[in-house]
Formats: sequence, C-alpha cells, structure tokens
Amino acid sequence: MNNPITSLLVANRGEIALRIFKTAEAMGLDTVAVHSEADSRAPFVRQADTAINIGPAEAEKSYLDIGKIITAARTSGANAIHPGYGFLSENTDLAAACEQANLRFIGPPASAIAAMGSKSAAKALMDQAGVPLVPGYHGDDQSLDVFQDEAERIGYPLLIKASAGGGGKGMRIVRDPAELQPQLEAARREARASFGDPKLLLERYLETPRHVEVQILFDQHGKGVYLFDRDCSVQRRHQKIIEEAPAPGIPDAVRRAMGEAAVRCGEAVGYVGAGTVEFLYEPENHEFFFMEMNTRLQVEHPVTEMVTGLDLVEWQIRVANGETLPWNQEDLTCRGHAMEARIYAEDPDNGFLPQTGRLHTLQEPAESDSVRVDSGVCQGLEITPWYDPMLAKVIAYGDDRDQARINLIEALNRYHTDGVVLNTDYVSRVLHHGAFARADLTTRFVEIHGDVLAQPLFSVWARKHLSLVAWLDNVGAFTHTDDRDVWSILRNFRIGDSHWQPFELDLGAVRYHGHYQITEVGIDYGRLEVRMEDAESIVRWRRMTDGALEVRLSGRRIRLAGTGRGDEVAVFADAATWKARVNHPEVAQGAVADETELAAPMHGRVTALLCQPGDTVRAGQALLTMEAMKMEHTLKAGFDGTVEALHCQKDGNVEAAQVLITLGRAED
Repeated sequence: MNNPITSLLVANRGEIALRIFKTAEAMGLDTVAVHSEADSRAPFVRQADTAINIGPAEAEKSYLDIGKIITAARTSGANAIHPGYGFLSENTDLAAACEQANLRFIGPPASAIAAMGSKSAAKALMDQAGVPLVPGYHGDDQSLDVFQDEAERIGYPLLIKASAGGGGKGMRIVRDPAELQPQLEAARREARASFGDPKLLLERYLETPRHVEVQILFDQHGKGVYLFDRDCSVQRRHQKIIEEAPAPGIPDAVRRAMGEAAVRCGEAVGYVGAGTVEFLYEPENHEFFFMEMNTRLQVEHPVTEMVTGLDLVEWQIRVANGETLPWNQEDLTCRGHAMEARIYAEDPDNGFLPQTGRLHTLQEPAESDSVRVDSGVCQGLEITPWYDPMLAKVIAYGDDRDQARINLIEALNRYHTDGVVLNTDYVSRVLHHGAFARADLTTRFVEIHGDVLAQPLFSVWARKHLSLVAWLDNVGAFTHTDDRDVWSILRNFRIGDSHWQPFELDLGAVRYHGHYQITEVGIDYGRLEVRMEDAESIVRWRRMTDGALEVRLSGRRIRLAGTGRGDEVAVFADAATWKARVNHPEVAQGAVADETELAAPMHGRVTALLCQPGDTVRAGQALLTMEAMKMEHTLKAGFDGTVEALHCQKDGNVEAAQVLITLGRAED
C-alpha cells in the first residue's frame, strides 16, 4: 500500500469522531462517518463529507460489525480507517480485515494488538524486555492449588484480574486466604461472561498507588519516542475522572526511567503508531510497575497534545503514510501543565446513574489558548441509552499545575445543560478538594475522600437563594433603563421602597415560601433582600461581560445564569445545575370575607377588566387579571356583592398593595 491516504473513515462516533475529522480536514483529507440509526442527527454525522448508515442502534449490529465497516469504506472510496477508542479500536480482526481489504488501519499491526490483548502474555513479554512488573502469577495452570501456593508467595493483600479483562471486570481484592477460593470463582464467572475467557492472574495489591501512563509514538521504521507522562489516578470503579500531564511530583530520573521502559515495551511488540503504557507508581519509594498497554489513542490524549504542542492524530496518519518520526528523544520538550475532565451524562448524587434525555440547552466554555473543548453533542440532541454516556472533554492549560486546575474549574463553571444531568458538579468538587490541589493523589482518592466529595457544591440554603436570583434575572427583573417610565421596563418593581413581594419556590418535592424586594438596580449591578424561614439575607450581584451574574452570597462569589422552560428555570451556578420552580402565588379569592378592597399583590400591568362599577358579583368571580413576572394573576371576589369603584384601567401599570377594586356587600 504505497498510495497516500486521501480519504479517512472513522469507525467510531461522538466526540472522538469529530476530533479525528478536525485533524483530517486540516490535512486535506476527505472524511467518512459511519453511524447507527440512533446517531443519524449527531454532530459527527453532519460534519463528515460522507455519512453512511450501517445499522440499528445496537452496537453489535452497527459499530461492532466489521463487515459493514469494510463495506462502507469500499462504497465511499475511503482508503484508510481510524478506529478511535472503544468499540473496535483494539480488535485484531478489524486490523486484519483492513489489511486484507487493502485499507490502511490507523493503528498498530494486528500482532501488536494481540500481544497486548492478553494481560498474562503481555506481562511475560514485558518481563523479557526488562520492564518492571508487580510481583504476581500469570501462568497457564489455573488450578486452585497453584493459585493458593502463588498467593502465599506473593503475599496478601493481592489482586485477582481477568487475563483478557478491562474496565474493572473480573477484578477482586483478596485480603485473607479464606477469601481466595470464592473470589477466584466469582472472578472466573465474570471474566467468562464479559470476555469469553475465564483465565485469571494474580498480582500483589498496592494499597495507595498512583496510575501514571506514558504516551509513546513509533513509526514503521522501528523508531520510537515517549511523549512524557500523564497522571490518571482519580478514578471511580477503574474509570478515570480527571487526567493531567505531566504527572506531578515524580523525580526526573524516575520519569525518564518510566519513559524509557515504555519505549522498550513498544519495541518488544513491534509497535507502530500512538500507544500508551500504563504503570502503577508508588510515591513512597518511587517504584513503578507495568500494568498494561493500550494499543490505541487514549481519551486523555489532549493533555499530552497541550504540553508538547503535537497533534497525535496527525502523527498517527503520517506514520500510517510511512513517514519517519523527525525527532530524537532529546528534541522533545514538555511545557506547562494540562488537565482534562470527562463530561458524562450521569447523576453523581444518584449513584452515578447514566442519564438520558434531550439537551434543551447546551452551554460550553469558549475555546482559547488555555481551554479546549472536544465535544460530541449539540443543543437539541437526544442522549440515548445505547452508548457510553461521555458527551465531551474539557481540557485546560496553565503555566503550572495550579493555574491549569483553576482554569479547568472556570471552564467547568461555563459548561451547562438543561434536560440531562451532568457530572460537572462532582468533577468540580474533586478539583476544589485540598488533597487534589496538593497533588496528594492515589487510585483510591474517591474512596478515601468519598464523604467530602458526596457534598454538593451548594447547600439547600444557597440553592434556594440562587434559584430566586436566577429566576428574577430570567424574567427580566434586573433589566436597567434610563427611561423615565422605569416601572414598565423593570417589570414594575419599585426600587428603593419597602415593598416585599411574596413567592413560592419548589426545589425537588419541597416547597418553600418567602418574600423579597429589589432594593437597588444599576446598569450592571444590583441588590436583593430575601426573607425565608424567618431569616433575612442580602444578595448582591453584578453583570459580567458574557451576560451571566457574579453573585455575592454569604461571602462567596458565584457565577450564576439560568434559562427558563415552561414554568421551570434551570439554574446554572458555577459547575452545578438544578431545576427550580418559582412563582408569585395567584390570589385565589382576591379578598377574604371581611375585606372590601382588592389590592394588587405585586407590581404589574392590568391586562383585563372583567367587571364595571355597579355590577353584581358573586364570591369567587374573576374581576380583573394582571401580568407580573411574565405570569398572569387573577383577582376574584371574596363574597357576594356589588362593584362600587374601579381604581385602575386596562393596560395600566399598578404598584404592589395598590387598591384596584372596591366592593360593597349585598346586604349593604
């Protein structure tokens, strides 16, 4: 295959497909998307030059069907296939099928994928290559007696792993010899069900290691380099939450030894293209041990791109075209620091359950020199239950680690959706945690700090106040004008006078009652007083250049925005999002039985007069409607009687507590 790549098919979906298309287009290549019926309206489908439907929503009948993918490449004229990550990215059959069909496979040869596909075989190979291994047993004899003998040699606690596994499947921690047999049986059942291979291995269990990985890149001519390292220690159930480059706090000599070991790993399997060698690192004694090799591009590759200035997808394509790597190891440098957060449609406060629904609103941070967003979604898109719930990645850069951390926090404060719950609140809790800020990292970070991380960014008290402010802003209460008819422009608020407005607030299944008054509004600032639960609070705000509010609440500065949909408002407070319903209670009776004057419950505008002086009315009869805060309110008679006087007119503005109608009793 000497012809250069001219058209690239991406055998994947979502944000990784879009990310690959971006580089391919910059290189002047035609792009081809394959998609399931469920993804027909997804952004990656619209972005490609050619899009081909390859089947139903079930991945087994579409994205995992190698025959359909090869056929799509031939039909579209593509002469190369990029597998992305996940799905078929580490599938030897796809790599072999590409070779048989005379298509370039953007990845390593099938032999390299196969060599690393079995954890046991890979560890034996790495042992021969002089790559440090965690003490363990990776043999073919799977009898209980052998496992018991090897467990005694390795020492407890130990870790059972599925040889063909990944993602935590078939993995068990054993701390006592009595637990070994039942845990082996359980792990074997799970390994067989998940991977079709019941083979297991044993390793010494490291209590508080870090997960550090090294990015490698090899050309087809045997030349390989390492592109430095990443720390991926913050994980939940073996799924990464935050990744960063370079890994903090590692001595230069250890960092270099780890990189050189990763290159030896690639050399041992005849690697080609971009790959990642994962290590367990023990900070106490600076030891590192080979864990596994991912023979594909990683989700977290952007942090490496940010600190090296290289486009890894570009170099994957160049390598597939037969180009030689132009650098020696000493030519490569690592500058600054980068962090990545994975944006998932999942609810951290409800067991991290995956979420589905429509993205009615989507707000993503603007990209800049310090912020990058690899997104796979758009506003209005339906999130289905068919695929991985990762929607996007937000990556931040800084001159040092703390600046990168702060930039990522600020970026997450600008990532919000209405319609689907995201994990941004939880990720922000991790970034704010003191241990994370100190780079006190371990793969057990979430377990160790679980109680603190379970606390939302905002208390119920704060959510109540922020919900009210977001709603008031959403309905225009904070709009400022120099017009003399200030009441009509300001939704009829009397600023600086003491007129408390009643409101009801629903958060979840709980309803709260209170009063507020806006005591100050300027062009880009304001002041609000709130009474709730017999306590008064003051909330100050200023308008930021992008239209959001910076709210000062109880000594804290909070970025706040919101969007209304129906009778709800989606509140966006820093990285947190929640739903609230706020309204002024409609006056059900207008006046109680012993009142003859019906007054406006709030500032507003009269929209309809339903009676005239002299009319006879009955209790509960609607007499007047008025509009306030984009809602209509009806004033009704509180008893049988006669309309004695009207003190307002249709389309006129009225103030809170202003008498609008005087009634006389029938007996009078």
